[in-house]
Amino acid sequence: MPKINPRLRTVVKVGSSSISGENESQLLPLVTELSRLHAAGGEIVLVSSGAISTGVPVMRLTERPTDLATQQAAAAVGQYLLVSKYQNELTKHDIVGAQVLLTAADFESADHKENAKRALHRLLELRALPIVNENDTVATHEIRFGDNDRLAALVARLLRADQLILLSDVDALYTAPPQEPGAKRIPFVPFGDELSDIKIGEAQSGWGTGGALTKVAAARLAAAAGVRVVLTNTQLFGSLLDGEDVGTWFAPSAEPVSI
Repeated sequence: MPKINPRLRTVVKVGSSSISGENESQLLPLVTELSRLHAAGGEIVLVSSGAISTGVPVMRLTERPTDLATQQAAAAVGQYLLVSKYQNELTKHDIVGAQVLLTAADFESADHKENAKRALHRLLELRALPIVNENDTVATHEIRFGDNDRLAALVARLLRADQLILLSDVDALYTAPPQEPGAKRIPFVPFGDELSDIKIGEAQSGWGTGGALTKVAAARLAAAAGVRVVLTNTQLFGSLLDGEDVGTWFAPSAEPVSI
């Protein structure tokens, strides 16, 4: 099975459900594992959800808002708190974090896309660790990524990353939803495999916006550009870096599309 090479350019995506609410404590070990990659000489970009879920309790809301204005308000509060939490932990490893907020429109405009690429490249050259999220405060329902799995894939393509790690609250892709009897883990997906004989579920979490379906779509998007992809549970991040056989790997295209 493939293994993570810590010296390569890596994009890591973590979902809201993995670092908020009852799982808020997972942020510390997440940063610890990111620091392992950074210390090995790799160029690391973190795509982190969680702005809205971090802002909701601070604003004394009892559940994820459904109207755009309240989502934007919660994101405005939660984004700076979330990045502050990351920086508090990164400082322990002598790493400087950098907030980068993007919208779908930034990938549709050639100038915006080039500016984002240039800024991210320079941050990596300076050994900073970019923390990327969708700019929920200005995004609209009509024009947005929809989930950060797709954003992570687009960032990986933009930077010509070597590998993309999709972390969430599921440990792998299965032949059926993992709670169903007889469901088996799929350790490896060859490029071009349509996975037509398996059942892929939607999001289960009350906070996350993507399920296995969005992760498979994101994995295919990145793999088409020559990025190898693995998806697994956030709690298994350390095991993945240790070379253990966890998660589901997606093989990259042998003939990457031009970007």
